[in-house]
Amino acid sequence: MVTPDQIIIELQKISWFRELKPEHLQKIAAISHLRRVAANEVLFREGDSEDNLYIVIEGRIALNIFVPHRGKVRIYTAEPLDVFGWSSVTPIIHQRTAGATAVMDSLVIAIHAEKLRQACDEDHDLGYVVMRRLANIVASRLLVTRLQLLDMFANPESQNVK
Repeated sequence: MVTPDQIIIELQKISWFRELKPEHLQKIAAISHLRRVAANEVLFREGDSEDNLYIVIEGRIALNIFVPHRGKVRIYTAEPLDVFGWSSVTPIIHQRTAGATAVMDSLVIAIHAEKLRQACDEDHDLGYVVMRRLANIVASRLLVTRLQLLDMFANPESQNVK
């Protein structure tokens, strides 16, 4: 069994958590677990109401959306230290905006989203850092998705349906 101290060691490797106080790391570790994911294993599907925020420790996780007339389209590949599943932490909408499938055998940290939201509500210093980080992730993913959509419409014949 993985201890919270082992999870803290993994969290400290991630720049996302570097400015957190030790007590904040302990709070997050207490609501987290490590999860091994086999290649091609589905972590969640688009539209699911999953309750975890994930961070890739090892491996790669494909994020896919369904596009009418195109099928499943990969919009992002989460690599080590990338955060995904952020929509589960938002205050109102807890529905997955994409699906997640392991590209290869992977190891992820799963952070219980409801408990993370509660910790952020109870400790506004923690909440500020977490929500600021999530806002950066959302903004960067929107930019990447926008560029992919522009490319998709500019070159419709080059898109692969999966």
